[in-house]
Formats: sequence, structure tokens, C-alpha cells
Amino acid sequence: MIPAVAEGQYDLGATGITINEERAEKVDFSIPYLRSEQLMIVRGDEMRFADAKGFAADPDLLVAAQPGTSPFYAAVYEILDGDEDNARVIKFDTFGAGLAALTAGDVDLALSDSTAANGYVAASGGKLKIVGEPLASEDFGFIFPKGSDLVAPFDAAIGAMQGDGTLTALNKKWFIDYKFGE
Repeated sequence: MIPAVAEGQYDLGATGITINEERAEKVDFSIPYLRSEQLMIVRGDEMRFADAKGFAADPDLLVAAQPGTSPFYAAVYEILDGDEDNARVIKFDTFGAGLAALTAGDVDLALSDSTAANGYVAASGGKLKIVGEPLASEDFGFIFPKGSDLVAPFDAAIGAMQGDGTLTALNKKWFIDYKFGE
């Protein structure tokens, strides 16, 4: 998505895109609309570890991750040894596939941004829980081609929605209160 927006194929990109300097060289960002922290999701009955250090210490434990995503990098660099080819990182094409592997017992840990993680846990009926402290944090923004006239109006709208509580209410409605599958 970032290259397509940077090339002007689209006027806007929006899908939980982390604001960082490398990307800002290619596209313009809105102000952040959401701050996310990476949380550790485990099965509800997990007792072998309670935090990142405990997970890292047990070489038999596996983490699900989608390469190129923030959860992947948090698993590799915040929990494990910084080796992106570490055999303890089981790579999946989608987060959903990794979460299904966690639920099935094929892996022992999945990471997700805080808003979604809390939603998955709330919808699991006790089958999932969050352990440990938040890992890496990041801000999400909309992306635009460099020099876009849309940045200022989006920034104004985001600022207004932050100021009046709309963003908080939307996040609560769709990521905390919403029951998946209902």
C-alpha cells in the first residue's frame, strides 16, 4: 500500500499504518489517530510463562507472527534474540491464521496491537488472555502522496475527533465491546 500511495495510485492509505521516519521519506502522514502497544496473547490456561522474559527463557515455546508486521518485529526484537529467521517464530500469511494456531495449541504466543488484542480476548470467552507488560508502542496514521492537500483537513478532523471523545468511543465500540461473530 505504501508504494502505491507514494506513486500516486491512491490519494489515501488507511489500515493501521505505523508512523515512522523511513516511511515518512516516501509518504506524508496524518497526525496519529491511534496509539498501539504490542500485547502478548496466550491461551486462557497458559501457566508456563507470564511475561516476555519467561517466554524467551523456554526454548520449546513458539510464537506466531506475520512477517513484516509490528507484531513480528516485537517478537523478534523485544522478546527473542533479534534473528528474524529464529526457528521459534512460526510465520503465517495472516494474523488470523496465527491466532488459530495459538487456539489449536500449535504455537504458544501471538502478539497484537492493544486495541485488537483486548477485543480478541474479550470475544474468546476465556479461551485467550493477555500476559506480561506491553511491548513496543507505535502511532498509526493515514498516508498520502508527498505534498497532498488532504493532510491538513484529515489532521483537523482527527484533532476534532480526539478532542470530543469520538475516537475513544469508536475504539471502544469496535475493538472492546464488539462481539466477533455476533
